[in-house]
Amino acid sequence: MEQYGFYVNTEICTGCKACMTACFDRNDLEVPQKFRKVWEFGGGSWAADEKGAFTSTAFTYYASLTCNHCDDPACVSHCPTGAMQKDAETGIVNNDKDICIGCMTCEMSCPYHHPVQLGDMLSHKCTLCNDENEAGIPNPVCAKACPVRALEFGLIAELRDRYGSNAVIGDLEDTTAPNVVINPHRDAVQGGTTLNPAELGH
Repeated sequence: MEQYGFYVNTEICTGCKACMTACFDRNDLEVPQKFRKVWEFGGGSWAADEKGAFTSTAFTYYASLTCNHCDDPACVSHCPTGAMQKDAETGIVNNDKDICIGCMTCEMSCPYHHPVQLGDMLSHKCTLCNDENEAGIPNPVCAKACPVRALEFGLIAELRDRYGSNAVIGDLEDTTAPNVVINPHRDAVQGGTTLNPAELGH
């Protein structure tokens, strides 16, 4: 199996959401549907000194995330009908629409909340744009759309050789063996609160 994945460089991601917009257009989604989400992480505070001047330790950084096509996907293990499966040849996690009942247990169990319910009331998600060619080779538009190249797509083994194996950011822990490599922002050592894109409208 040739497992694909993403490298996410939060050091240079600006949170512009070009990746999300490209995915939105390519998959003909409607607000608030999204297969790729931009997460915001922030913390710190503002304080006034004795002269009334403000000092700040506030920080914000962003991470663009989609389905990580995990090695141990929670959506698969929790799906009550067996519709959600990981393809043994491509490593892509997707669901069988003929079996899916639209209960969205997949979304509720996914740490990244990625499967979404579309107009047919069934679960839909990122499939790495593998339907753009007859060979079914993934070719995601999100990585190509990033103006600062904060996203890189490829074989996960090669990405890990190049960038390491960190898949943890904020309070999003590596609990499902996600196929993603995340370069932590310089402020990540300060911690920070994960602001869910659903709450932000991102």
